Order: sequence, then structure tokens, then C-alpha cells
Amino acid sequence: MKTAFITGTGGFIGFHLAELLLQEGWTVAGYDGMTDYYDVRLKERRIALLNQHPKFTFTHAMLEDNDAVQAAVQAATPDIIVHLAAQAGVRYSLENPRAYIDANIVGTFNVMEAARAVPVQHLLMASTSSAYGANTEMPFAETQKADTPLTIYAATKKANEAMGHSYAHIYDMPTTMFRFFTVYGPWGRPDMALFKFTKGILEGTPIDIYNNGEMWRDFTYVTDLVRGIRLLIDAVPGGPETAVKGDSLSPAAPFRVVNIGNSDKIRLLDFVEAIEDEVGKKAVRNYMPMQTGDVPATWADAGVLQQLTGYRPQTPFREGVAEFVNWYRDFYGVS
Repeated sequence: MKTAFITGTGGFIGFHLAELLLQEGWTVAGYDGMTDYYDVRLKERRIALLNQHPKFTFTHAMLEDNDAVQAAVQAATPDIIVHLAAQAGVRYSLENPRAYIDANIVGTFNVMEAARAVPVQHLLMASTSSAYGANTEMPFAETQKADTPLTIYAATKKANEAMGHSYAHIYDMPTTMFRFFTVYGPWGRPDMALFKFTKGILEGTPIDIYNNGEMWRDFTYVTDLVRGIRLLIDAVPGGPETAVKGDSLSPAAPFRVVNIGNSDKIRLLDFVEAIEDEVGKKAVRNYMPMQTGDVPATWADAGVLQQLTGYRPQTPFREGVAEFVNWYRDFYGVS
């Protein structure tokens, strides 16, 4: 079986992807800085679970530490790299923009340099639906221009796409970027809406609902997302023969961008009501205006993903919410 080097294995998505590949028999080399952006104990629990697999190894180091990145990749000699580690969070980027430059620009450059040195058969890197910025034409398609980012987080991710394209062209390194759409599910981050809403409802504390609830999101269940990533590992971009309808495949490089989303707009208030129904308790709602950097709606066109892999995320949001609430109750011992 092959070896995957995954950055961000202490994180939400990286943890789930590592578990999936380990279950398939892959060797997985994990890498994570374990920063205190949110409760490190949650990250430590994820790594502890992964460490139970004999084919998992872990390096605790920052993306900005170029020597550590190079040494870890060289030691693993991976067939592929999946770069998921990043400074995440749209709202936090308003408070601490430098963290995004350091982790998402410098850190990603270090990962690309390591991928070039091996070299890997396929480099896959996380982008975001926030790259669509001020675009209003929906559903968002990969061929749309994405030149109007609204936060430094989105700008760094769009920069990663441009950096990835240049390396794919210069070094003929097959590269796939995925744009994620509002990922949720068990082991999620505490700064994400589902986590905060569930915690607030269970504790009886107010939850902040922005734009008075008049927001729509393409909620994508985490196991659907990582299944999409897993299948894209095998969909290596190459020449014109690998193109599909509506593809963003570059004419100048083995490079493409792929949306991974549920292709379904869900009203935020309907999402809150699903949590209330599952918890069995009404939320104390604190309606707020739209926050700087937010957009009223996101909605993915996942047609390219389906053509490349035969797969489309489809977990109904109420089913995904129920799975998360069950995990939350179990993890925190809440009855």
C-alpha cells in the first residue's frame, strides 16, 4: 500500500482523512503544530486515537518550521501529500491576520518545496469556498473568477491556489486544490457554528445568530468530505485526456480546483432548529447583524467532483446534526 503525508492530522478534517486511509491499509505520516487556536486537548485526543494504528507516525512541529517540514517529508518518502493544516477561521482572521500569512503562505510554501524535493505523485491541498468572495452567481462553479476575497483567510487560500498552479507548471507536479463548503460533524472545531450552537443550547446560554438568521450554507458532512478527498487522490490531473465537463483543469499545468460540497443551500435557522430538535431544547437566540467578512450564502456546484470520482456528498443535514450531537454528548459526558 501507499504512504500519505497529511498535514493537520490533529485537526478536524485531517484526523478523519487519516483514519479513513489507515482503515484502507495506507501508511500515514501525520504532521501538526497543535496550536492553541482552540482547546489543544481535543487535538491531543484525535492524535491519541490515530496513534493506536501501527501504520501511523506523527511529527509535532509548525508549518513555518521549514527544516522540520523537510525532514518529516524526507523521512516518510510519501507517494502523496495532502496539505490540510492551516490557520483556519474567517472571523479570527480579522483579529490576527499575521497568523494566516505565517501558516497559510509561508507554511504552504514549505510543504510545496518538500513535495517537489521527494517528488510526490500527487499534491492535494485545501482551499475554501470563501475564495469565491463577493461572487453572487450560484451555485459556485470552479470556472468562475475568484478575485474578490473578503477576508485575509480567503486571500491566503486563493494565494495558495496560485502558488500551487505555478509549482504544477514549473515542476510538472500534479496538484489538486479542493474548495470546502461549511464542513461539520463529529470531532469538529469548537469555533464552528454547529459546535457553538450545540454547546450553547445544552448549557442554556445565548447563541449568536448573524444576519438575523438570513444566511444559507452548503453544509457538508465530514465523512462525505473525506470520501471526496480519498477519491480525488486517484483522480490525478494531467493532460487534456483527464479533463471533464466544466473542469477547471489548467491548460498550462497538471492542476485543477475541485469543489467539495453537498450542493444544497440550507437556511441557518433551519440548521439551528435541527439542533434544537436533536437536543430537545430551544436555543436562547441572540440575533446579530452580518459580521465583516461573512457572506449571506454559499452553494457548491459539485458536478466536477462527481464526474471525476462518481461520487457526490449527500448526507442530509438533520442526519449529520444528529451524529454530531450524539458525539458531543458522549465526548463531554452531557446527558
